Amino acid sequence: MKVHRVRLGADEYRVISPARPARGAYLHDRWAASMYVDREASEQLFAAWWLAARSPRSLVYVPMRGNGAAPDGLPDTAGEPVAPLDLVLVDHRVQFPVSRWKAVRARLGAGRLHTVKIPADGFRDEGADVHPLYGTEGFRDYLHFERAADTLFVVGSSLAFRQTGAMVRELIADEYAFRRGHGDPHHCVELSSGPWHRRRTRGRVSARLHIQYCEGMRAA
Repeated sequence: MKVHRVRLGADEYRVISPARPARGAYLHDRWAASMYVDREASEQLFAAWWLAARSPRSLVYVPMRGNGAAPDGLPDTAGEPVAPLDLVLVDHRVQFPVSRWKAVRARLGAGRLHTVKIPADGFRDEGADVHPLYGTEGFRDYLHFERAADTLFVVGSSLAFRQTGAMVRELIADEYAFRRGHGDPHHCVELSSGPWHRRRTRGRVSARLHIQYCEGMRAA
């Protein structure tokens, strides 16, 4: 990973990004926020979720726009061109104004290489330990989504990132199962801002993110 420190006025931001962004990833927000990832990109996404859950003072930045347009044949990309987006995961306690992201991104520089060991069984326990109020009116600890500067922001608490991280982990587990000859060839997860009756959009931003595994995907 790379660690960047950016100062804007009196504020300093710590940004974590991949040392080498995966090429097989594409994200857009047309009718709903949709992401497509290959094997390398799904593992990088899992690492980003792990860091977001355990680095509450950092912005975790996953560049994807440089991968270009989505490959032909992906669902919901036919017709008019769809602009690609980057991804940023951030703990809500940072209270990061997304309007500042363009200026922060422009000042990232080369960053400093930092070794992080991501456990292969990360988020395993969280998958079985769903909060007892999850899905009820009394639960408020969901992710929410914002957009600025060609970037989708996923914002939430450590708990929200841990519990949705278990879902991201399942995306990889399903892919491994399919390679062994078991399971459905369609692997996806959908992360939302809460039960359907509580979902809200902020401006034109979707209230959910659909992530689908696509074998051998490379952007054109």
